[in-house]
Amino acid sequence: MAATKPDVRTISIRTIMVVITLMLLGKAFHLQVVSDAWRTRAESVGNSQIDQYPARGLMLDRNGKLLTINEPIYQIELTYNQFSARAATFDTLRFCELLGITRDYFEEAIPEVWGGKYSKSKPFTFLSNVSPAVYATFQENLFQFPGFSASLRSSRNYPHTVAAHLLGYMGEVSQRTIDRGGGRYVSGDYHGISGLEYQYESVLRGDKGRRLVYRDRLGREAGEVLGGALDVNATVGTDLVTTIDLELQEYGESLMINKIGSIVALEPSTGEVLTMISAPTYDPRSLRIGRDRGRSFTRLQHDTLQPLLNRAINGKYPPGSPFKTLVALIAMETGTLEANRSISCPGGFASGGRVLLGCHSHATCRSVEDAIAQSCNAYFVTAWLENINRYGSLTPERGLDEFNEYLYQFGLGQKLGIDFPGEIAGNVPTSEYYTERFARDQFWRAIWIRSLAIGQGEYELTALQTANMAAAIANRGHWYTPHLVKEVQEGNQGTTRRLDPQRHDIDIDREHFETVVRGMRKTVTEGTARVANVPGIEVCGKTGTIQNSHGDHSSFVAFAPADDPKIAIMVYVENGGFGGTVAAPIASLMIEKYLNGEIAENRKWLEQRMLEKDMTQRGESTIRVK
Repeated sequence: MAATKPDVRTISIRTIMVVITLMLLGKAFHLQVVSDAWRTRAESVGNSQIDQYPARGLMLDRNGKLLTINEPIYQIELTYNQFSARAATFDTLRFCELLGITRDYFEEAIPEVWGGKYSKSKPFTFLSNVSPAVYATFQENLFQFPGFSASLRSSRNYPHTVAAHLLGYMGEVSQRTIDRGGGRYVSGDYHGISGLEYQYESVLRGDKGRRLVYRDRLGREAGEVLGGALDVNATVGTDLVTTIDLELQEYGESLMINKIGSIVALEPSTGEVLTMISAPTYDPRSLRIGRDRGRSFTRLQHDTLQPLLNRAINGKYPPGSPFKTLVALIAMETGTLEANRSISCPGGFASGGRVLLGCHSHATCRSVEDAIAQSCNAYFVTAWLENINRYGSLTPERGLDEFNEYLYQFGLGQKLGIDFPGEIAGNVPTSEYYTERFARDQFWRAIWIRSLAIGQGEYELTALQTANMAAAIANRGHWYTPHLVKEVQEGNQGTTRRLDPQRHDIDIDREHFETVVRGMRKTVTEGTARVANVPGIEVCGKTGTIQNSHGDHSSFVAFAPADDPKIAIMVYVENGGFGGTVAAPIASLMIEKYLNGEIAENRKWLEQRMLEKDMTQRGESTIRVK
């Protein structure tokens, strides 16, 4: 029997049922899947970008010890245009109670936005260094405070109490930095303000990431835009391996407590800075980002001993007697002084039957070596005058200019090019300077400026330049550009990049350097710096005493060992008296600590004496700054 075909009515009913079923299934899918995806957008009032801050690159000493660390910092941010619309109903009392701030703080902070300092549509840091407990509580109550948000980022801190000037500190970016940053910075960002933090900002900072999120009517996050597909991860900053020896830095700073001055030590064979110390100093942690930072900075700014000043590269000192080594080298190279020449010293440099520049009592200097060891003023004034006047005593200009050309080869009178901000050039006076100075007389004579022969007068050197001078002598005629960073560790790329310094050669015969080196060794073994003699280490040095009305300054330059120099050092102590009293002992202890790792028992008395010595009460700081 043939099957009966369904009639039209039956087909229509079935078709309607299928359509209704499909519609119900589609609605269910929309409600359960599509609607959920769009509900966030429906309920949100817009989207916003949240910057993801990278961890700042770390700094390590030459032996891999951490000099900086990163710690989490909780902060409260404010977006003005979200706050201003509801400012009239804002619960200020509750807000201040939650954050532990005063109403005065709140009222002082808010007007900064009204004054146009910050963008109205971008968040700025309202309060930093919030405790984790306060941060958590505020997060729970965030819906009550439109315009405010809580964020977490890393903050720079320092695990040690030393190297403040060297490392520098962080601070909030200025509007000028924002304008010049090409969109890299926004209000509330931090960057390096001084020291290595500033010098290597572009390397240390890394690159920001971003998250795009929806926000609800209360300003809370309400989901990610496109499920985070447009987000960009932050790139961590690059680590730096510095040239600094942390233990030597700590030891040097302990020796300079209650003293005013500086220490710079270099590795002669590379130009690497082993230590850079300015005294007095401060704890680098006192200027970390936080509520107490302002008070700490104000206190340091008003300190009469200027602890914020980096005397190692910003202070200008007369070089004093260590400059005599250069007088000897240049005079021997130009042929106006023989290494074995004897010059008498009748209590100082005399002319016309009068002593024009005094000298301490010592045996007759029968050679350049003797003169360096005894630091004879008469010997070096005589040698210097003969060199400057070699074209005639009536025309000293040419002699002085040629003398200066040699000084420039040592890096004097110019910036050495260290990878550090704020270096100054010091001063090497020229013939033009004296022609102008003595313009009323219409001429000048070398004998009028004889104090230059012993490193005084208008000469001004930084401690770094003087230490570099010692390194050049230690190398017997060349030096390397001083630098504070030896490696850049690009961790995100798994590579390490070494920084190679430039070599600078000096046009003076090595034989003359050997003569001066023997004289500097003799200074330590039987001359004015016997206190700097370290058993088992051939220390070569030169004392300096710079006259000052508030108390003579003490200086000492040295290097060791004599024939395989590992360290060249400059120590300058303001109002420290004779160079062999304070500066030379400190330098010898630094050398011994670096080369031997410890101070011998029979020299512990000297170490204790230097640790306890207080030179801050003898006079005011007389340092000259740029």
